[in-house]
Amino acid sequence: MTKISTFLGAAASLALLAGAAAAEPAVIFDLGGKFDKSFNESAYNGAQRWAEETGQEYAEFELTSEAQREQAIRRFAEQGYSPIIMVGFMSATPLSQIAPEYPDTKFVIVDAVVEAPNVRSVVFNEHEGSYLVGMLAAMASETGTVGFIGGMDIPLIRKFACGYAQGVLATNPDATVIANFTGTTPAAWNDPARGSELTLAQIGQGADVVYAAAGGTGVGVLQTAADNDILSIGVDSNQNYLHPGEVLTSMVKRVDNAVYEAMAAGEAVETGVQVMGVANEGVGYALDEFNAALISDEMRAAADEAAARIASGDLVVHDYMTDESCPAIQF
Repeated sequence: MTKISTFLGAAASLALLAGAAAAEPAVIFDLGGKFDKSFNESAYNGAQRWAEETGQEYAEFELTSEAQREQAIRRFAEQGYSPIIMVGFMSATPLSQIAPEYPDTKFVIVDAVVEAPNVRSVVFNEHEGSYLVGMLAAMASETGTVGFIGGMDIPLIRKFACGYAQGVLATNPDATVIANFTGTTPAAWNDPARGSELTLAQIGQGADVVYAAAGGTGVGVLQTAADNDILSIGVDSNQNYLHPGEVLTSMVKRVDNAVYEAMAAGEAVETGVQVMGVANEGVGYALDEFNAALISDEMRAAADEAAARIASGDLVVHDYMTDESCPAIQF
């Protein structure tokens, strides 16, 4: 397996992009880094799978500040990389400005929609997967109180929380769902200490299952949950392995598949909007050897039945982002 690694941590590092070969793919990881054990790492796993299967190279860049976002996209485009894949909704604004300037370059953005003829926008039905893990949380809880800890307080993360709360209350109408967000700036994605504080606060309110949708901050949530003998729920990547027997499940977003498929298609990647949900296995709950003892046959059957109903359209989970309201929880 071979790849080109490019890091723009300092201004001088921009020069590293100068030697790039044309028509190789490039991946821009969002704040938090490619080893965040969550969203970015899922993207990294997809890129690595492509590189290992093909023996080809790709360029990569890990953002460490907002100021680098536009620079990275533009420099990769200038050097002829295609497709250029960016992970995270925060890249939508610079991409919408840059994509028209490079009409022969293909761009892929994960978690946002940019309307341009040379852009593929990949979005996920996170509310559907969150509904399923909400069901499991309600069935696993002994106190009837469960928690949600989000990263940055934005509609996308409220979408996770809303789906989760719907799943909880559909399973136990008398349950209590506590929701907190880490912050209102991008720093909220990488603050494990604050995640730990919020987890302790929710435990103090009776929560015995806590779902983290907070990027790198979630590592602190899962660790604190394990330290205090309550269950947690991971997100994006399968995080069950981080604390075997203590992570109830993970709401998996197949960001890895989105990245892999884009790299495999290369410059022939189809543009437009791609929606990944329960029906096409874009989201779901994780079951493996690390949490098998926590998920009873009854729990699995209930979640699988709900997933089948969601896939068929018989069960519609409300999407917070359609009207910025939630029938199951108030923010």
